[in-house]
Amino acid sequence: MEKTEWVGYGELVEIVLPDGTRKRGQVLDTSKDIVVVQVFEGTAGIDRSSSVKFLGETVKLNVSKDMLGRVLSGSGEPLDGGPPVIPEKRIEILGAAINPFSRAPPEEFIQTGISTIDGMNTLVRGQKLPIFSGSGLPHNEIALQIARQAKVLGEEEEEFAVVFVAMGITHEEAQYFMRDFERTGALKRAVLFLNLADDPAVERLITPRMGLTAAEYLAYEQDYHILVILTDLTNYCEALRQIGAAREEVPGRRGYPGYMYTDLATMYERAGRIHGKKGSITQIPIISMPDDDITHPIPDLSAYITEGQLVVSRELHRKGIYPPIDISPSLSRLMDAGIGAEQTREDHKQVSDQCYAAYAEGKDLRGLVAIVGKEALSGRDRKLLDFADVFEAKFVRQGREEDREILRTLGISWEMLAALDERMLTKIDRVTLEKYYPKRQEGEDGQGVQGD
Repeated sequence: MEKTEWVGYGELVEIVLPDGTRKRGQVLDTSKDIVVVQVFEGTAGIDRSSSVKFLGETVKLNVSKDMLGRVLSGSGEPLDGGPPVIPEKRIEILGAAINPFSRAPPEEFIQTGISTIDGMNTLVRGQKLPIFSGSGLPHNEIALQIARQAKVLGEEEEEFAVVFVAMGITHEEAQYFMRDFERTGALKRAVLFLNLADDPAVERLITPRMGLTAAEYLAYEQDYHILVILTDLTNYCEALRQIGAAREEVPGRRGYPGYMYTDLATMYERAGRIHGKKGSITQIPIISMPDDDITHPIPDLSAYITEGQLVVSRELHRKGIYPPIDISPSLSRLMDAGIGAEQTREDHKQVSDQCYAAYAEGKDLRGLVAIVGKEALSGRDRKLLDFADVFEAKFVRQGREEDREILRTLGISWEMLAALDERMLTKIDRVTLEKYYPKRQEGEDGQGVQGD
């Protein structure tokens, strides 16, 4: 439209059609003479006789404790047939930057009930730990399982809630998410924001910020511990590229805007803990890597900002293993802060390192077996080869509804390590072996073999 007054980028717009229908939009670009407005509900029916009103404010979200149990659209409107959220306050969705000095270091162990996360890549309260996946892999099922099962041990009395944000999903996926939350009863402690694939691209840009604004209100003003799950950020970045093209911006890598790193950081950095605030925000963004390429700009930039990653493996998925999380490229940089005698158990770190080392060596030997055959391997190598198979079958594989406690996860680890000779356990000290190594305990009872 032709410019008639000074307006700012991102300002909200109300459009009234000749038949009285009202549509909402947002200023996408301004120049000396022209204002470009992106309409949220689509442009059908808009003509020269429509009136346009600039509202003089950016997007705000009505927030209230009553949001829990609600299903909202990507722009914050009810999708569950209920009334609009009665606001206790209205908050700008862009959020306020957290002073680094005010941040408290994440340190409390979150039990997700998934062994590959709890045992090998521990999630800590206040952390941002993305899931890198591929098209057709069960990352949404993993996210829903985490949303159902996540808890901090020994703190059942504390308020815990989930903010689930879905961007660019199909109607079928939206129904699947809603049914799963209702079926398991998780909806009563969750807020869902669902942006569908046929919704405007500009709405996709505000959807994650809607979810994070709700999370900040519940965490820092209502003292909730919030887990934010964002799926799928690849759809978000595609919308960012689409808007950038519409504004005729100079593209960066693979056509994505050059400021995409900064844009992602403005969302990821809204996770954390703040001194003096009881609540916290933990983030699990989900990124489906185009062509399973971990060097693609979206996962590449995300890995710079976040504190590790969980990688979903197509190879494990082909074997029928769920959840197909590959521990080899996965990493949780804050794991050490959330494990140990005070949080999980004193042997956690050593057991994790030993399982990781044995599994990595066993996987390498699979390539050798393909060339020389299993008969050519030494006794030690055969045990490591078998360990890799058992690790995937017993430790990685678990049921979609199975909620494993951390002590059960550590118990499975020791059962697997018992198949290895004691001299092969180079990552575990003598004191820990005396206490937990099954063969030592059998030896003490006079039923098994003595250690070396």
